[in-house]
Amino acid sequence: MADKTKPAPKKYNAELTKEAILIAATEEFSRHGLNGARVDTIAASTGMAKRMIYYYFGSKEGLYAAVLERAYNCIRAAERGLNLTQMPPLAAIRRLTEFTFDYEEANVDFIRLVAIENTHFGEHINQSNRIKTLNVPIIDALDEIIGRGRQAGVFRPDVEAFDLHCLISSFCFFRVSNQYTLAAVFKRDMMAPDIRQRHKQMLVDAVLGYVTRRNGEPA
Repeated sequence: MADKTKPAPKKYNAELTKEAILIAATEEFSRHGLNGARVDTIAASTGMAKRMIYYYFGSKEGLYAAVLERAYNCIRAAERGLNLTQMPPLAAIRRLTEFTFDYEEANVDFIRLVAIENTHFGEHINQSNRIKTLNVPIIDALDEIIGRGRQAGVFRPDVEAFDLHCLISSFCFFRVSNQYTLAAVFKRDMMAPDIRQRHKQMLVDAVLGYVTRRNGEPA
């Protein structure tokens, strides 16, 4: 007798559907920008009807804002996983610097999205309270680490968390965002193993040199 038992239908999962859309949209927006990206292409790459994208995100601009939120959430979540506040101050700063260098090189879409949003003068980030909230913890963590470093007498008294964040992020961002122009002008491959390792160590040395007390500086 044939088995008439039917397989249980797959449970519809809205969160998985939204994540699939966001992954496809991240690639599309990072390659073509907000104005050049096409929702039709995103729909085709996910195998979903375009109306489903509008159902979840409201508009192309809404989808773009959600992509930005996801991009910032990913890097901030990865930073939280480092448990920096559990490390000695110098080790924590070194770890964050190395992590940022590796993360931004491995996530070119994040670099492109941030660059694209800057061409829009930060308009969509300014409208997103979630993105603003997502980025507070890294500054708070740096504040905590810097405070411990000062108390231990190893950090300069004038180090600011925001300034340190900018110092670390700027070089990591620049070497990825400008890799093609640097290659064209200076004939240097920023991803070549020898250049990559040299630059990573250079950044660590620069950051640690900045935060630590100068010779002869009073306590």
